[in-house]
Amino acid sequence: MRNRGIDPELALGNFVEVDRERREAITRVETLKAQRNRLTEEIAKLKREGVDATSQSDQTRALKSEAESLEYSAAIADERLKEILQAIPNLPQDSVPIGKSADDNRQEKVWGEQTVFDFPAKPHWDLGEALGILDFGRAAKISGSRFVVHFGQGARLERALANFMIDLHTGEHGYTEVLPPYMVNSKSLFGTGQLPKFAEDSFHCDDKGTYQPGVYQDNDHWLIPTAEVPVTNLFRDETLEESQLPISFCAYTPCFRSEAGSYGKDVRGMIRQHQFQKVELVKFVRPEDSNAEHERLTRHAETVLERLGLPYRRMLLCTGDMGFSAAKTYDLEVWLPGQQLYREISSCSNFESFQARRANIRYRPAQAKKSEFLHTLNGSGLAVGRTYLAILENYQQADGTIKIPSVLVPYMNGDTVIGKQQGRS
Repeated sequence: MRNRGIDPELALGNFVEVDRERREAITRVETLKAQRNRLTEEIAKLKREGVDATSQSDQTRALKSEAESLEYSAAIADERLKEILQAIPNLPQDSVPIGKSADDNRQEKVWGEQTVFDFPAKPHWDLGEALGILDFGRAAKISGSRFVVHFGQGARLERALANFMIDLHTGEHGYTEVLPPYMVNSKSLFGTGQLPKFAEDSFHCDDKGTYQPGVYQDNDHWLIPTAEVPVTNLFRDETLEESQLPISFCAYTPCFRSEAGSYGKDVRGMIRQHQFQKVELVKFVRPEDSNAEHERLTRHAETVLERLGLPYRRMLLCTGDMGFSAAKTYDLEVWLPGQQLYREISSCSNFESFQARRANIRYRPAQAKKSEFLHTLNGSGLAVGRTYLAILENYQQADGTIKIPSVLVPYMNGDTVIGKQQGRS
């Protein structure tokens, strides 16, 4: 926990004290129950002998009342212990570098050379608005800040990218496509680790009242922050057979995030949107296979970038920059010449058994009597909006038009260039 930048004493709080109180209450309850049992036998004997047992009956009622009060106290303490434990993040693997922030992440790989032009490179927001394919102003009028409207070839490019990614992952990489619901209940968000710690990062629907921390319902609704949530929870409270593993799913969905902690960050363009589209890769695997499957999933995401000819680097996240549920994470960062920086476009994580424990997803090893928790993995394959803006910035031409990567031409109705949209003002 210290390696993750967390003070164990603050994280655990009064855990030891609450645990002691809970144990003492349970022990006292057992003592009281034993006393009640003896009194019950004594009362029965006295009644058989015709002797008044009022005093003993009063003692029995008093013992019952005290026991019920202690049981309630033990239950409250048990819930408090669960709250503390549920807020503790996953343990990082030994291969994860120890660090405090993104500055301590380790570069593992660089692919392609940074795109250089013989003219001043523009950021995607300037390119998109000049061509009439992006409109941030009208999106703000409709929905507020951190939204965008796509038009014409720009809208088609978004769709083309999603279709290309899905076809690649299902056709070459062996994933099964899934179209899940775009709303989930709080039990699902707890299972993948978004609740209770990150409730502010998601949008809660106003159909079933206010969300209460620690109360995970199955009939309330949240907009999904990523397809990871509904797809991982497909097998919640289920036990799979070992012969079914590995299971590999991909899903194209909108994603909704409040960006609660990003006020003032990346306010221009399509970097931090409240709504964006993403192709998500999710795997359910045997524990002994999860590290190899993590490498394989990451390569599948990298293949999308390579087929599109987008320069990128692979970063191994340090303990202080890794997500709450992850045991190990690779970030893929694409080069954006219009901004002269690398930007995350995919995060590929091995959660080991962390999510499976919270969601109760098990598998039954062959010849084994007992079931075990399996391992889950996921990664973006890729974030469609960020891939879109990476194409705008890396394929821009001197006249402001955008060359379309060759692999996308069949998805763009044969168009090879995105030019200024007609009829836009």
